[in-house]
Amino acid sequence: MRLRSLLFVPGNRPERFDKALAAGADAVIIDLEDAVAPSDKAGAREAVRGWLAMRPAAPEPSTARPLILRVNGADTPWFDDDLALAASVSAVMLPKAERAASLARLMAAGARAVLPLVESGTGLAALDELARAPGVLCLAFGSIDLQVDLGLRDALEDELLPWRLQLVLASRLAGIGPPIDGVSTAIDDAERLHTDVRRARRLGFGGKLCIHPRQIEGVHRGFAPSADELDWARRVIEAAGAAGGAAVAVDGKMVDTPVLKRAEALLREAQG
Repeated sequence: MRLRSLLFVPGNRPERFDKALAAGADAVIIDLEDAVAPSDKAGAREAVRGWLAMRPAAPEPSTARPLILRVNGADTPWFDDDLALAASVSAVMLPKAERAASLARLMAAGARAVLPLVESGTGLAALDELARAPGVLCLAFGSIDLQVDLGLRDALEDELLPWRLQLVLASRLAGIGPPIDGVSTAIDDAERLHTDVRRARRLGFGGKLCIHPRQIEGVHRGFAPSADELDWARRVIEAAGAAGGAAVAVDGKMVDTPVLKRAEALLREAQG
């Protein structure tokens, strides 16, 4: 399952659920956490329950466009009640993920897969444990909440680079999917979104959290190989094939096994 774009929709706005699913994102996240005020938590949960009851059975995580539920944090008074919905969606996102035991509770409640949202210093310290927990599909980066938790003020993206790379490394070592990058808050700033997405792609992220449907197209475009990359990849594949195992160079650079694998990966990305 390729998750480039994951679109949030507030859990207390059931009239938007079907519209979100039709917006073209690779996955939709119904949000019971940040998007819902404490006084509306119970009502939102019941709205989601009612909407889910009217839909066909949730697809397996390996199918396209899964429906993900972001529950409330494990240390909140709403978490236990949210567990009742875990088996009704394709995957569950756990905010403020800090302990594998919390993920285990979601799996025990019937979750098909889980996405730990890492957005605290404690979560970063437990990255390997979270990434290796049973049922984890991929990690997600809560960049905004992390800045608050760590006391970063007016942080630029360079300050977040070490932690982004930690998520990429932990994911690779655990053998799970590439991590999902945090949101870009500027909804109508296409240039900023493009910069954010291309940086995430360069670092090894596989997708990005979206807060508005207008961001989806830009996210997909940013995670797609460029025309120049594809041209290079084709020339590498052709040169390697023609060389029949002998040493060969493309654009003055030696083509070895890692270079060939990168070219093959780019062509696979282009095929979707």
